[in-house]
Amino acid sequence: MTGEILLKSASTAVLEGGTGRIFGLDSQLLFDLLFQGIAVFILFLFVGYLLINPVRKILAKRQEKVQSDIDAAAKDKEEAALLKQEYDDRLKHVDDEASLILSEAKAKAAKNEAMIIAEAKEEAGRIVTNAQKDAELEKLKVKDEVRTEIINVASAMAGKIVDVSIDQKKQDELLDETLKEIGDDTWQEK
Repeated sequence: MTGEILLKSASTAVLEGGTGRIFGLDSQLLFDLLFQGIAVFILFLFVGYLLINPVRKILAKRQEKVQSDIDAAAKDKEEAALLKQEYDDRLKHVDDEASLILSEAKAKAAKNEAMIIAEAKEEAGRIVTNAQKDAELEKLKVKDEVRTEIINVASAMAGKIVDVSIDQKKQDELLDETLKEIGDDTWQEK
């Protein structure tokens, strides 16, 4: 019962203290609520301006950086794929290129071989020509020596004919004897 009395006394005190309402909404309370609402709104705008907008800008920049990194990675991946494809194509054609290089090397070697053989034949031809010229000169030299010898023999024979005044028969014998000593081939070469 004491609790009931207390409760009744508290409720009568609230009801008797003013207007007879439990919660008193007066103009001062409404003004305070409006003022506090405006202050919270201004504080929210201020905090938003000072803190939230810079954070949004940082997040936007980070998002742009991440996107550019993703784009760069995609571009690098495409370039790598192209390079891989190019190298794969090159690897497929390596055998063809190697055989082409070998055939070109063989063709150059054959060309060089032909050139060396042609030069050797040309040099051999010059050597043969020079040898023929030397042989011809030697032949002419021998002919000149034979002529000189014939002249010497003829002079010696003439000296003998003059020394021994002999008749025609003796001169013919001497001429035949001299011709036999020199040889018939020498006279026929003239």
